[in-house]
Amino acid sequence: QVQLVESGGGLVQAGGSLRLSCAASGRIFSINDMGWYRQAPGKQRELVASITSGGSIYYADSVKGRFTISRDNAKNTVYLQMNSLKPEDTGVYYCNADLRLNSWTTMSRQYWGQGTQVTVSS
Repeated sequence: QVQLVESGGGLVQAGGSLRLSCAASGRIFSINDMGWYRQAPGKQRELVASITSGGSIYYADSVKGRFTISRDNAKNTVYLQMNSLKPEDTGVYYCNADLRLNSWTTMSRQYWGQGTQVTVSS
């Protein structure tokens, strides 16, 4: 059974830091893009950062210069280092990965983690 397991959320004061981790497990052939989304109360889920298998990175404008996404392909893990956190960064953070499960097809599908709460107090 393929799953994404997140860790690292919590409560932090404004200006503080947190590091999120997301590990993919199960029978996986390869991983394409991996990313982090967040959903604040009453708002739609939004893409925060993503990284391709080749290392190309995207950041939302709201987190540029403060967040850093990275991945360890040997561990099937993606990280999100969050510095200079602001109250508006509060929300549930979800890991997303585009997984290829078999070698005989290039088809892949999206998987989501269960979400981890990040709360930044002012």
